[in-house]
Amino acid sequence: MKITGNELIDLGFKPKKWFTEALVHINENKLDHAAMTEYLEQFKSPDPKPLHADPVDFIVNIKAENENETDNVEKVIRTMKVLMKTPTLMAGAIMPDACPTGPEGNIPVGGVVVAKNAIHPGFHSADICCSVMLTDFGKKDPKEVLDAAHSITHFGYGGRDRGSQMPMSAELMDAFRGNFFLNDERLISIARSHMGTQGDGNHFLFVGISKNTGNTIMVTHHGSRAPGAMLYDKGMKVANRFREELSPDTLKENAWIPFETEEGRSYWDALQLIRKWTKENHESIHSATLEKLKIEKLDRYWNEHNFVFRDGDLFYHAKGATPLDDKFMPDVTGPRLIPLNMAEPVLIVQGKTNDRNLGFAPHGAGRNFSRTQHKKSLAHKTTEEIFEEETKGLDIRFFTNDVDISELPSAYKSAKNVRAQIEEYGLCEIIDEVLPFGCIMAGDVQKNAPWKKKKKFRK
Repeated sequence: MKITGNELIDLGFKPKKWFTEALVHINENKLDHAAMTEYLEQFKSPDPKPLHADPVDFIVNIKAENENETDNVEKVIRTMKVLMKTPTLMAGAIMPDACPTGPEGNIPVGGVVVAKNAIHPGFHSADICCSVMLTDFGKKDPKEVLDAAHSITHFGYGGRDRGSQMPMSAELMDAFRGNFFLNDERLISIARSHMGTQGDGNHFLFVGISKNTGNTIMVTHHGSRAPGAMLYDKGMKVANRFREELSPDTLKENAWIPFETEEGRSYWDALQLIRKWTKENHESIHSATLEKLKIEKLDRYWNEHNFVFRDGDLFYHAKGATPLDDKFMPDVTGPRLIPLNMAEPVLIVQGKTNDRNLGFAPHGAGRNFSRTQHKKSLAHKTTEEIFEEETKGLDIRFFTNDVDISELPSAYKSAKNVRAQIEEYGLCEIIDEVLPFGCIMAGDVQKNAPWKKKKKFRK
């Protein structure tokens, strides 16, 4: 009698890719029931992994400095306690700039968790490889640098128009095509159009002066844009397929891809390629600005602060935390960067792994309130009044020409408190500061969003 997939299903197996190969083997070799059962053992799913009965211990490097921060800190600790029951996790830490994001159990911004042989796409989120890059422009006038950069960079939704696109290297495109997750012509086309773009939200182009040298410094902040978001979506789908089989009790947001699988290795490789794309994206803006000014850079370095870092079979997931340990960065060329807000210095830091930081430092100032809550708290003032008060003496520009008050300094935690807690908990050492001159951000992209313009046109 010919064995079919129905017999395998009756034996408790779910239809999978291996069914075809297994049925051919069983029928060609005319395996009896005992031999077939023995052969099918290799395809049995392991027993589901239960959640940890108690949260794995995590390090708390944050405290409430005032009443407004109390609720924020309590929420961060609560969400970490749920998160740290995830079966793969072995250690964790929260930084002074931590704030909750999403439902309870989601990794907070400012969170670091260590998983064994597992990559959790939800822990790096859609903004894969959000990062900062610094270029030293020597004694060039900071206004000239800001003007030149303003004429080159691109903020807002979508990519660049065909006539203004910046090239994506052929080598990187070929590498995308060789990867299971990135071999997608639509994704590659979007990666090409998004090269040289910075998006929206808290991403920025900052120009300031080094406190140590007096040189003009440019810092950009953005992630992998739409290509990274597309990889994240694919990764979450694969992770949730594994979750249903390996650990159905794990929250969907905390699903993982086992590294030792083909999918796990391919996803890890895809992350490295998205990292290269993001670095190339930063470099395209910095290099074009130098070229416009007809000068050479004196120095350049960068670091991601929203990524997955590997050390043997341990995978460090940083959701808004700056890697200090050189083992996390294969291309390290300098210290690390911690931006605070547009009116505060960008901190240049260094440090090593210690018993509090897991090898990481904060990535910025974080928020105590959502954007909507912050806007409501300032409803008694006009946008012009708020802008004037918070940006006095600085050259602050919004790419859309619409001020986004949710990105002004008061939207963020106290930079002074974050710095004080960095020192109190011994997280890293501040070795220089880039004092603010000016900054470009996207602006209120919702006000004149492309779909709103289309709607007005139809009317």
